[in-house]
Amino acid sequence: MKHLLLAACLGVFTLSAGSAAIAQETAKKASTAKKSAAKPKAKASSKKRTTKAAAAAAPVVPEGEKWQCELGKSLYVAGNMLRDEVITVHWDGRNHRLPRQATVTGADRYFDPQSGLDLVVIPSKAMLFDRNHGQRLADECQTSAMLAGAAAPT
Repeated sequence: MKHLLLAACLGVFTLSAGSAAIAQETAKKASTAKKSAAKPKAKASSKKRTTKAAAAAAPVVPEGEKWQCELGKSLYVAGNMLRDEVITVHWDGRNHRLPRQATVTGADRYFDPQSGLDLVVIPSKAMLFDRNHGQRLADECQTSAMLAGAAAPT
C-alpha cells in the first residue's frame, strides 16, 4: 500500500513539474520575440559601446618606480611604501591598487582580494603572487637602488 501511495505522489509531482516547465518555455519564446523586435536599436548602441571599450582597453602607461624581476619580468610600483596605505602596482598591462596588510613578520604586504594580487616586500627583494590561481607571478624583484646594494624602500 505504501508503495502505491508513493508512486501516485511521484506521478502527480512529475506532471505538475512538467507543466511548469512548458509554461516557462512559452514565456521564453514570447520574450525572445520581443527582443528580436528591439534588436535594430541594440545594434546602433553596440557600435558606440565597442568604440568606448576600445578606448578603455588602450594600454595603461606605467607610473612609478620600475622593479626588475627574474626571467625578464618587471613591475612598476607607484606610491610611498613608508607612508601610503594603498600603492599602485602596474602588472600585466593594468594598474592594480593594493592596500597595505598588517603582518607580524615585519615584511610589507599589499593585497587586493578582488584581483588576487599579493605583493610581499622584504629588505632584499619583492615577490608578486596571484592568490586566485595560487601561483607566484614574479620573484627576485629589485629596484635599481637595490641592485646597487641598498635595502628595499620600506
